[in-house]
Amino acid sequence: MHATAAELEAGLHEIRSSPASEGTVELIVRRPAEGEREVLEEAALDLDEGLVGDRWRAEDGSAHPGTQLTLMNARVIALVARDRERWPLAGDQLYVDLDLSPDNLPVGTRLALGSAVIEVTDDLHTGCAKFNLRFGSDAIRFVNSPAGRALRLRGMYARVIEPGRVGSGDTIRKL
Repeated sequence: MHATAAELEAGLHEIRSSPASEGTVELIVRRPAEGEREVLEEAALDLDEGLVGDRWRAEDGSAHPGTQLTLMNARVIALVARDRERWPLAGDQLYVDLDLSPDNLPVGTRLALGSAVIEVTDDLHTGCAKFNLRFGSDAIRFVNSPAGRALRLRGMYARVIEPGRVGSGDTIRKL
């Protein structure tokens, strides 16, 4: 069921071929409660709430603004999850066909998607025990390997700079 280390390594070429400046929002997922996922055609991005209706804040209401949004490369999740229906299990909100590597999108880079603008933060996004359980130990090693970190295979955090709406299929581009 899980991708093997060899299969994951074989997919690196395709991941490295992700567009650098302009790509596509492939999937939007809201997490209204622990363990719940809602695939959305469109979502509102808000300065305070991040993706409206998502549970990114801690139970006590506190939140670190640098972790408002999570983005993952669509080519990575396609390789790891093997089935598009399993993409939301990764726990990210925005799955995009765009090179998310720090070399391409350093901290502070702004991205326009739909009518919103977001900014890459310096918070490190790594795979957790749930990611390991859902996608396997080879997948967690793959995304957290030196090459995986160099490409931000597990994804990245961002914060909302300009509120707006984003839809599945919208363009995401570097500003």
